[in-house]
Amino acid sequence: MAFIEADEDDFEKILHSSFETNPVVILKFGSEYCEPCHALECELEEIDEEREDVAVISIDTDESPSLAEQFEVYQLPTMIIYRDKKIIHHKEGVMLAQDIEEIIGG
Repeated sequence: MAFIEADEDDFEKILHSSFETNPVVILKFGSEYCEPCHALECELEEIDEEREDVAVISIDTDESPSLAEQFEVYQLPTMIIYRDKKIIHHKEGVMLAQDIEEIIGG
């Protein structure tokens, strides 16, 4: 499954749709010009390729600043992980795929 791009206009619809089909939803806040964001994206691609029960929603903070404000994103990249519609992790910076896997579990 590919990353799902979301912006301020379609975010709520995409988030609710993702919750309906996936127990784990990851929000990835980043920017096209952020090198660490690209590193996190590579780690999340690994998870996205291996797991069908995880949805990754990518949000560009330059295009959707109000979403960044709503989710208290102060540094890029920021990743928010939901399990069963509840936030279980909110992390700034890059994480390895194996560490993300430990958080989301099997």
